[in-house]
Amino acid sequence: MKVIARDVMVKDFDKIRSNAPIEEAVRLIFNGKVRETGQKTASVMVIDRFNRLTGVISMFDVLYHLRPPVLNYMVSGIDFWNEELESYIKRFKGLTVKEVMSSPVLFVAPDDDLMVVIDRMVRKKCRRLPVLESSRVIGIVYLSEVYYHLCKNLLKTELD
Repeated sequence: MKVIARDVMVKDFDKIRSNAPIEEAVRLIFNGKVRETGQKTASVMVIDRFNRLTGVISMFDVLYHLRPPVLNYMVSGIDFWNEELESYIKRFKGLTVKEVMSSPVLFVAPDDDLMVVIDRMVRKKCRRLPVLESSRVIGIVYLSEVYYHLCKNLLKTELD
């Protein structure tokens, strides 16, 4: 049986516009939807007014931009700052989604074979791949969904 991206994608996901305040994205991630597998989503798709994908914002992006900017140019773990976390949070709150999101975004097509999806995820070390049709997001394939789908079939075969 051939399995394609459409078979394992999640169709219910959060979206946000790039000009939205970052706090709105943080709220969406914090209150993330719980998927069928029990996993909570940790990202939001960023779309334009035509519903086309322009980026993605994840917990990683939020935490990366909450760090002191000096860490982008120095070895991490070295304490060169004296400011409190509140000052970084205040600066962060002034940002828009566009300033924090990751772009460009790797993606797959709905009819891509599951092995193509797995290969892309493994090679690029990504946890999610938007599924695009005519540049519009129609779903998201999560690493955990692929894993549970394969394990369910593997265990089913083992029990037969």
